[in-house]
Amino acid sequence: TTDALVTGFEKATGIQVSVRSDDEDVLVNQIAEEGTHSPADVVYTENSPALELLQEKGLLAPVSSAARAEVPAQYSSPKGDWIGVSARVSVLVYNTSQLKAAQLPKSVLDLAQPRWKGLLGLAPSETDFEPIVTAVADRYGKAAALRWLAGLKANAGSHVYPDNETLTSEVNKGQVAIGVINHYYWWRLRAEDGPAAMHSALAYFSPGDAGYLLNVSGAAVLRSSPHRADAERFLQFLDSKAGQEIIAHGDSYEYPLGSGVTTAQPLTPFSSLQPEKLNLARLGDGSEAIGLLQQAELL
Repeated sequence: TTDALVTGFEKATGIQVSVRSDDEDVLVNQIAEEGTHSPADVVYTENSPALELLQEKGLLAPVSSAARAEVPAQYSSPKGDWIGVSARVSVLVYNTSQLKAAQLPKSVLDLAQPRWKGLLGLAPSETDFEPIVTAVADRYGKAAALRWLAGLKANAGSHVYPDNETLTSEVNKGQVAIGVINHYYWWRLRAEDGPAAMHSALAYFSPGDAGYLLNVSGAAVLRSSPHRADAERFLQFLDSKAGQEIIAHGDSYEYPLGSGVTTAQPLTPFSSLQPEKLNLARLGDGSEAIGLLQQAELL
């Protein structure tokens, strides 16, 4: 999808884009270390805490009002330094041979209960998991969050995986019965392996649960960019109708956020989602979640 967005932008503007890809924490830490000498012009991340970290360090340039206008304000930086581009929602993935829908937990907190011992899979080092940890701590306090993480660790046992792709695959194969992922990992596996190979399904926590989060991918221009005008044009393209249609029809299975575009994929309608109403600024820069995961010895 990123390749398609870059190609679309290059064709529309004639501006050439050089892309460096890696995990968002790797790239953001590199940019933070480079500071005002970073060779990057734009940073485009999977989750908002990475952008919040760079914003806190004063490394992002204000986004123009024209670019911000294409996206509802709640999906972009309250300070105006980055814009939301697409979104995904955290869900349960469960093996349909091992569990029925009626047996599923209603809250992410329930997964720490003893009944899930040996059934739960976990990908604690996945950056997608950090916002859930932050949401639990924000609502119930750090002590409760640590107790919850200890329960998850005990229930997962050896079923701790490096990423959500692996977790989704292991649930689908029946190696583990249940896990928490962002929705698009399941849809991508289905696209790769075919509907007949799917032995798992998705389910939602109760509306507003701390585990039911809308996570936003966003982009920003670096304050140190020597190509600020071109970089701003790239941001505007991401949330333009042309850019959002690429996301809507692409294989990322994300929800477009800008220009009134809706997904062409067979996902739950965006308007039907009922996630926790957690302000993106309250998710912070991810440091609180990382600290809690380290204390729980999950990182």
